[in-house]
Amino acid sequence: MPLIVRDATMEDAADILAIYNFAAINTTAVWTDGPADLASRREWMSARQQAGYPILVAMKGRDVVGFASFGDFRPFPGYRHTVENSVYVDERHHRLGVGRSLVAALIDRATAMNKHAMIAGIDAGNAASIGLHASLGFAEVARMPEVGCKFGRWLDLVFMQKRLASDVRP
Repeated sequence: MPLIVRDATMEDAADILAIYNFAAINTTAVWTDGPADLASRREWMSARQQAGYPILVAMKGRDVVGFASFGDFRPFPGYRHTVENSVYVDERHHRLGVGRSLVAALIDRATAMNKHAMIAGIDAGNAASIGLHASLGFAEVARMPEVGCKFGRWLDLVFMQKRLASDVRP
């Protein structure tokens, strides 16, 4: 069954929420202490879309098996050419190319929007995400020890960066 990456709609919100909440409850991919609700996911989707940022879903047949987006890296004008991505894949579809397809599509979208750089903030223990981003040309640019906590332990944050459009003027 082919993988299709498309723009998300509000009809995808419940599937996006399920994937996000699995990560939020069971992993250190999201540094939060509990699940989100459907209203908050819809608000997040609306805010991203109103800002002109994409939310993409990966489909296998009729099933949403992953989602990804990017938004502002920091809320100050000097960062306007830099975005930060997020990508989540249903745990039953890890290591099947879903994350790669989603991040590659985000890179294309950000480049088309004349963004200069894309950042990924990743838990240092998430070797799969670090490897995925590295394979798509991201390089580690910072490692911040013990800046977060979850499951009763300190977490290190890795920032990875990919330069996108080279002709963007500051």
